[in-house]
Amino acid sequence: MIARILIPGKQQIPLWLTIVLGMIGSLLGNWAASGLGVAETKGVDWTRHLLQLAGAVVVVAIGDRLWVGMRGRRHGEV
Repeated sequence: MIARILIPGKQQIPLWLTIVLGMIGSLLGNWAASGLGVAETKGVDWTRHLLQLAGAVVVVAIGDRLWVGMRGRRHGEV
């Protein structure tokens, strides 16, 4: 939901899809954190959390564009 708030403009995807895509983006952020070696630190893992949020923002934004494209074609719109 935070990713949806951070993306400028109104998103057209339903809430359930936002949640699913946000979880996928968060998993990608965890994967990136592991690759960078910052997945496990002492205290609060701020870098990992920021990577999770960035992944969620990117995946939700892409998902929104795909949703709009698919819905537009289905309804005969461009």
